[in-house]
Amino acid sequence: MDIVLQIEDIIEKNGSDFELSKLFKAYIDEYKTSLPELFTKNQGKDFLVRHTKQLDSIISLMYKTVLRRVFGNYIPMRNSIPIAIVALGSYGREQLCVHSDIDLLIVYEKVDGFNSELIIEKFFYLALDGGLKLGHRVHELKDLFPASNEDITIRTSLMEARFITGSNFAWHATTKELNKIRLYNQKEFIFAKVEEAQIRRKKYPNSMQPNIKESVGGLRDSNLIFWVAHTIYGVTALKDLTQKLFSEEEYRDYRSALELLFRVRSALHLITHKQEDRLLLEHIPEVTRMLGFRNQQKMVTKVLEAQWRISNFTQIFVKKMVRPYLCDMSYVAKFRHNRISKGIYELDDRIFASFNLKVQNVDNLLEILVKLPDKFYHFDAGFLNQFTYAKISPPLKPKTHMLLKDLLKKRHMYCFLKLFYDAGILHHLFTNFKKVLHLPQFDGYHHYPVDIHSIKCVEALENIQDPFIKELYDEFSEDEKVLLKVVTLFHDTGKGRKQDHSEVGAKLIVPFVKKLKFKEEEIQRCVTLVKQHVTMSSVAFKQNIHNEKTLYKFMSSVQDIKNLKLLYVLTYADINGVGGDVYNSFNSKLLYDLYTSALEVAQNLGRITDATKRINIEKRVQKLPEFLQLPKLLQTKLLRVESNLFFFKHTPIDIIKIAKKAKETKEYDYSIHVDGSLSIEIYRRIPLNISYLLAKLSHLDVASMEIFTLFDDVKYFKIEFIENIGSNEIIEVENIVKNAFDMNLHVEMKNVIIDKKEIAIDCEHSLTHAEVSVHTQNQKGLLAYIMECFEKLNINIVTAKIHSTKHKVRDSFLMEKQNDICNNVEKIYELLTKTSDKGN
Repeated sequence: MDIVLQIEDIIEKNGSDFELSKLFKAYIDEYKTSLPELFTKNQGKDFLVRHTKQLDSIISLMYKTVLRRVFGNYIPMRNSIPIAIVALGSYGREQLCVHSDIDLLIVYEKVDGFNSELIIEKFFYLALDGGLKLGHRVHELKDLFPASNEDITIRTSLMEARFITGSNFAWHATTKELNKIRLYNQKEFIFAKVEEAQIRRKKYPNSMQPNIKESVGGLRDSNLIFWVAHTIYGVTALKDLTQKLFSEEEYRDYRSALELLFRVRSALHLITHKQEDRLLLEHIPEVTRMLGFRNQQKMVTKVLEAQWRISNFTQIFVKKMVRPYLCDMSYVAKFRHNRISKGIYELDDRIFASFNLKVQNVDNLLEILVKLPDKFYHFDAGFLNQFTYAKISPPLKPKTHMLLKDLLKKRHMYCFLKLFYDAGILHHLFTNFKKVLHLPQFDGYHHYPVDIHSIKCVEALENIQDPFIKELYDEFSEDEKVLLKVVTLFHDTGKGRKQDHSEVGAKLIVPFVKKLKFKEEEIQRCVTLVKQHVTMSSVAFKQNIHNEKTLYKFMSSVQDIKNLKLLYVLTYADINGVGGDVYNSFNSKLLYDLYTSALEVAQNLGRITDATKRINIEKRVQKLPEFLQLPKLLQTKLLRVESNLFFFKHTPIDIIKIAKKAKETKEYDYSIHVDGSLSIEIYRRIPLNISYLLAKLSHLDVASMEIFTLFDDVKYFKIEFIENIGSNEIIEVENIVKNAFDMNLHVEMKNVIIDKKEIAIDCEHSLTHAEVSVHTQNQKGLLAYIMECFEKLNINIVTAKIHSTKHKVRDSFLMEKQNDICNNVEKIYELLTKTSDKGN
């Protein structure tokens, strides 16, 4: 039966309000189930308009139903009831997404003979009980203007008001008030909206998992340009400013980008069944399918490109509209005094350009940048406009490449690269970026697409925070700094192909640096650095950097000390350009240890043995005043510590501190550190239940573990975790450490699965040590399970290196060759894979 007839049937039978709301709820639920099918036929703005119109009809029917309940069969003419129901926000714009709030404004006047408040109250009860997700405001007509001045959010929502149903007279009176609001304090309102947008853009920067609504270039930027246009010109559609503010082509490109964002946001709401505006990794496959793309990477690239387009369009044309409101006569003299060239000015480290200035050739603009004092600059939208529409004729002239080289010599290149990206000419000036423009990286590691990551790496290079690395960088010559900056910018431009991106990138960089007139030796350094740009982090984080084989293999790839220093700084910049807190104290130390160890190898012409390296470290320890202050017996015991690794992994001063602490230890001692990430140091004379300790802390990912036998039966443990804990959790961790000295305690291990082929045992690691490597799925309790297996076999683990990602772990354990263990490696395989066999 038709819903109108069902409503009439309930009313005629004097049915309850509950029956009416139940009927509407069933009708709305049925409509919602049809939305995925509707989306397959009509996407983008067309889908949103159809959805909006359907909601209009539902709300109109609800209002009519309320009037029928209030007035019975004698409903007054609609225009005589002084109520107007108005859509606001995205609903008013006819851009309402599936699970967004339905923003309504009810405007009414108090008129004798009509209880407007009762009608409005009944309408809201019916709408809410019927399942509509409302955000609503109710205002008497005379209160609209005062209310709009109380809160900028209210005024903004009123700008997009659209009449749904009710009295045309009430709506006509409302439009007069709305126009009065639009014209009031325009300058203050516009400035407030622009400032609000700047804060939002900093909060939601460019990302590979963008917020379609709030991110830079998202729907909020699109809203901003309409709000400004409506406030200044009174237009009801941005298109009305075509040929007045922007060209048809510019508007068409912008509108096409906006259409894609509409499609993506609608798909996200339909997939998640909630108001989800973030294009998260887990949603990408289904969004790709729903939008008809064959390739996930291509779909995300198009989204990122669309957001760039909207951001560029918004920045330029919002500024173009608000220029008259920014006019301050006190600045005229300052601008004249700081004129760079015709129509271009510098004031307070910001570069401005007149919108009336004819579009320049790119070489002219680059010359302006080259002549600027070497400082960090911001760029006004007028100057961005110049670069966006700059004349660039491929192939680039030799003069253009020399101007780019001059820019690369500057201390602050990042701000120029950001300008080129924002203007959309990065790939025209640096053609290697054509294949990686807006290219996402689905590796669970990078936070930014390739182009933004590369620019962020240059920013990190120009703002080195690590004092040791900063000192290294400052020692480079000017030519070496330019070389390193080019490599940092280009290191990932080989991505987006099937081949190894390091190999491809190494080939791609050659033509560019030749055009910069690099010497042959410099070109070869560029090739080596790009080819090896992931080698240092890979070796430091995944391999035993205290193994001389590892160091010699690493240096054979790096080739010489100069490359080692350049690669160290490049690796720092690369990791810091990833985003988030990827570069931390833990991996900083690993990189430093690899650098110093590799440097020692590189500085010795003859092959350094572990014994020679140990002697060198002992000599440095013995020269320290802190060592000379130790009792003679303790000095002797310290130098007789059997493990070479103990000396390799610690600084001379730390070696002495550990020895003093070990001497003071009675039964056991421990310390817990929460500086950056959780670490636990333990000294013990009595047995430690290490598998219990690790099992109780298995909710935290272990970054590394050291175990060393010192002297007088004292064993030293250091466990470093990737995560940190809150101050309220320290006591709990302390209790776990204390309980770990009870050898009777046991934690039932989780079902850990390791396949035999995921285990490698190297009994030729050295004369005294063997190495066990486990490369398997990341599983909670994995390390605790492995250590329990080693305890059962009486294997003495000297040190453990842990490297884990979200899905995989690469753990390596150095163990002493004792108990004839290398003749019984099958026992290790058997015990480690026991759970796996049981699972099969």
